Formats: sequence, C-alpha cells, structure tokens
Amino acid sequence: MPDVRSMDNQGRRMDARDRLIVALYAQLKAERETRETLEWAIRNGAVSQAVLEAIAADPVPVVTSEDIASLEKIIALDERRKPNRN
Repeated sequence: MPDVRSMDNQGRRMDARDRLIVALYAQLKAERETRETLEWAIRNGAVSQAVLEAIAADPVPVVTSEDIASLEKIIALDERRKPNRN
C-alpha cells in the first residue's frame, strides 16, 4: 500500500507522526469510553445532580494546533536522543 507509512527494521518502531496519531487515537478512544459510561450512568440513575453539575462545570480542554506542534517537537527531541540502531 503506497499510502501506509513504513516502519523500520523488524516493524517494531513507528515514526514520530505515527506515534502522534496513535496517542491522539488513544485519547479520543478514552474520551468516548468515558462519555459512554457517563451516559449509561445517567440513564440508570447512578449519577447525582451534584456530580452532573461538577462535570458540566469542568469542561474537557480542546487539543489545539499548538498542542500538536508541541507534541511533535517532544517526539522529535526524543528520537534524536535515542542511539542509532541501524
């Protein structure tokens, strides 16, 4: 597949962009699971009004382009620190 990024020898390490994508996917998946659990708890009367108010008052921060740029810099620095394994 020409559009799939290749991984280095033995296919064990991903490049920085692939790692970023995996990290963002994991974050999104965790947020979805949290939302599904909260929806279930609300439907089944397991969450009090006070808890709902606290959740509503504490919004989830949005990931910005600056956040992604910072993550890419961190990953790039991390890659430079690793010894060359080829």
